[in-house]
Amino acid sequence: MGLFSTLVVHLSSAFLALQQPAASPSTFDGQIIAMIRHSGLVAKIVLLVLLFFSVVSWGIVVSRYLLFARARREGDSFLRVFRKSRKFSDVTSVCEKLPNTPLVAIFQAGFNELNYQIQAAQTAGGGAAAGGETGREGRMTIKNLESVNRSMLRAESNEVSRLEKLLGFLATTGSVTPFVGLFGTVWGIMDAFQEIGLSGSANLATVAPGISEALITTAAGLFTAIPAVMAYNYFLNMIKNLSAEMDDFSMEFLSIVEKNFT
Repeated sequence: MGLFSTLVVHLSSAFLALQQPAASPSTFDGQIIAMIRHSGLVAKIVLLVLLFFSVVSWGIVVSRYLLFARARREGDSFLRVFRKSRKFSDVTSVCEKLPNTPLVAIFQAGFNELNYQIQAAQTAGGGAAAGGETGREGRMTIKNLESVNRSMLRAESNEVSRLEKLLGFLATTGSVTPFVGLFGTVWGIMDAFQEIGLSGSANLATVAPGISEALITTAAGLFTAIPAVMAYNYFLNMIKNLSAEMDDFSMEFLSIVEKNFT
């Protein structure tokens, strides 16, 4: 925040130097547009690049926010159905209605592996339980609980990757755009000093316009980077919370399987 505050002070000083004594605050926006219009070619290219990063970043922020909101809402609904159901087959009927929560993919991975082991055992044992054995209460049993766990872990990894999709662009925006804006500022200052050398005058009226135009790109870079960094950190925290929820659900699922199928 110290760097940002310093740049704001410099920008304010430059804008005040450009204003005439009779200028009113209502002309401030017009002066910014005029400075952008009269800026050099490099500064305009830098501003277009920053505009591209800003628009794409905000698009990602909106889409990811809606995705995480749906994932959280549907996750709560899925857990309510899962904990009220007496059989896994009852839960599968609602999976298609809740496509955004990662818990569905984890449940389906574990349930499919469980069914595979039971069906393979029935085929090999002529309808007997897994491994050709039957539990003390006549229930089907499986021997490889770790295989179910691995299937759920793979599904969880895939879901985390899906949630992290496009977040790398926000990280790139937050780290690169301040330097892009700084490049435009440095280039603009170089042009300003060149004009000073050509005019042979270094008074405030000569220096201030060029410096103020140059600083616009740095302000634009920060304006692009700060929301991207904030959104990136927010989404990482959301993914961390969802990952913890996925871990808890996996343990709950495995506990049920262990009680009923081992």
